Amino acid sequence: MTGARSAGLLAFRHTDHGLEVLLGHMGGPFFVRRDAGAWTVPKGEYDAGETAWDAARREFEEELGLPPPDGEAVPLGEVRQSGGKIVTAWAVEGDLAPAAVVPGTFRMEWPPRSGRIQEFPELDRVEWLALDRARELIVSAQAAFLDRLAEHSP
Repeated sequence: MTGARSAGLLAFRHTDHGLEVLLGHMGGPFFVRRDAGAWTVPKGEYDAGETAWDAARREFEEELGLPPPDGEAVPLGEVRQSGGKIVTAWAVEGDLAPAAVVPGTFRMEWPPRSGRIQEFPELDRVEWLALDRARELIVSAQAAFLDRLAEHSP
């Protein structure tokens, strides 16, 4: 996985309870019983033929089935996840209903070595989370995106 690059959009909104971010719980059999460390910014891989910004917008729509918010993009920089993947993200203010999400899917052999191919949602849940709760659940390297957003937001 070293050298793989992903890009994503972190939607955020201001509420009476403070700043909230939209995160997705990773779908598939590996994360079904996990909560901490199993939530992510909607993101996906891209190659040299696509800019990170274009990939972030494309992946948001592919993973959530909804167009990305049109607000001003706040660059959140890059992080390197434990597997070596480099993730670039932007935050965009917007409000969408998690119930409206129609997640993209992926296929994989499951159970392993069974020869049976199954389809799973990319994200099996999407929720608005306060920053403190989001920090408890997000993939550890991506917590830096939450900190950078908090520094930028009043």
